[in-house]
Amino acid sequence: MLSSQPQDRHAGAPGPSGGGGDELIRTYKAWKGDNVFCFGGRLVFGPDARTILITIFLITAPVTIFCVFVGRKFTDDYPHHLGVSVLAVAVGLNLLDLLFLFLTSGRDPGIIPRNLYPPEPEGVESSNNGGEPRLAHTPTQSRLPRTKEMIVNGITVKIKYCDTCMLYRPPRASHCSICDNCVEKFDHHCPWLGQCIGLRNYRFYFMFVLCSALICIYVHVFCWIYVKRIMDGEKISIWKSLIKTPASIALILYSFVSFWFVGGLTGFHLYLISTNQSTYENFRYRYDRHENPFNRGIVGNFMEVFCTKIAVSKNSFRGKVSKEPAIPPRMVVNGAMSSPSMQKVSQDIEMGRKPVWHETVEEELGDLDKDMVTSRDLSRMLPPEESEGRGIMHSRESSRGRRGGGSWDFSSRVNEDLRSRDESASMRVGEDSSSFSGKFASR
Repeated sequence: MLSSQPQDRHAGAPGPSGGGGDELIRTYKAWKGDNVFCFGGRLVFGPDARTILITIFLITAPVTIFCVFVGRKFTDDYPHHLGVSVLAVAVGLNLLDLLFLFLTSGRDPGIIPRNLYPPEPEGVESSNNGGEPRLAHTPTQSRLPRTKEMIVNGITVKIKYCDTCMLYRPPRASHCSICDNCVEKFDHHCPWLGQCIGLRNYRFYFMFVLCSALICIYVHVFCWIYVKRIMDGEKISIWKSLIKTPASIALILYSFVSFWFVGGLTGFHLYLISTNQSTYENFRYRYDRHENPFNRGIVGNFMEVFCTKIAVSKNSFRGKVSKEPAIPPRMVVNGAMSSPSMQKVSQDIEMGRKPVWHETVEEELGDLDKDMVTSRDLSRMLPPEESEGRGIMHSRESSRGRRGGGSWDFSSRVNEDLRSRDESASMRVGEDSSSFSGKFASR
């Protein structure tokens, strides 16, 4: 079973009133997901909310063309305001479709608030006597099981732990990688609406898709009716009548292609509703070999979607929470990353403050640098004449010192020393050869 979690675990929960002067900000300003908020947190969208403008254009543009070039013609042909009703129905369907669009994309789809710290493992009591929460990503979190089991209508269901939200997701919930939130009864993320589809907006999403399909059917049918009236009125063929109304040709093609998309989507979601599945569950073939514990029958499933009260949002985006302290940025000093606290070390020493451990390490590093400088200066000494190998070694060290800023005089002295050694070696070779020739002549 799921362990009970206190309300102050959640990031969206309001902070204590006597918080010692902590700055309070709106929850939507401190929100860690990728959502976009409008009107002071009253509307919540996904990160790709700009695609809503494209969707609005794809719906409104064909309806506008239909009203101007096709529907307006019916006002003169049909008596008793029947022609006006053709325009009224088209505009009404368009407005209704836009209403469902905003009800779907501008509301909380069922976001589960994140925990401020991981839950306590089962069977382990908190050793914190002060009651303060643990920090996230502590060693305790690694001991949490990845999955748990729950009993739903007599069937065992596994729930998973979310590392991002630091909670065990309820059944049928999933983490949206686009919005970066865990959503209850997650269906999918709709790019056309820029929002996740979940527990609190699935009803409006289906009505939006259904209404879009009805608009396609309505425009397609009345465009053919208008073409038929031209054929009967002027006694011409269908091809000539289509040429006389190019707007009808464009609308017929557009509505036909669009209906295959939104019409097929409507049929697919009718199947999902009748079997009480989500798109996410259906694509993962979750109930192919196992019984669906959420299935209530066809009538019960439709009643659950359309006739139940919409769940209350678990987030108060306009509520106030304590502002988290900002992490000071690292600064670049001489091409290296440095912490802002390191700049205060010298000032603190002048004030007589006792240095802390990281300052002591800094001093030791400084002494090590001094030793390295001293060793580099010692390498500038002339090599002794006892051994050629040692002389060569010192010449290499001196070259390093010279690259680090040594003098060029030392290189000239080394060259002279090497030349003198070569001359002495050549003289010894000459003496040995002369002595050898003398001995050979005496023999």
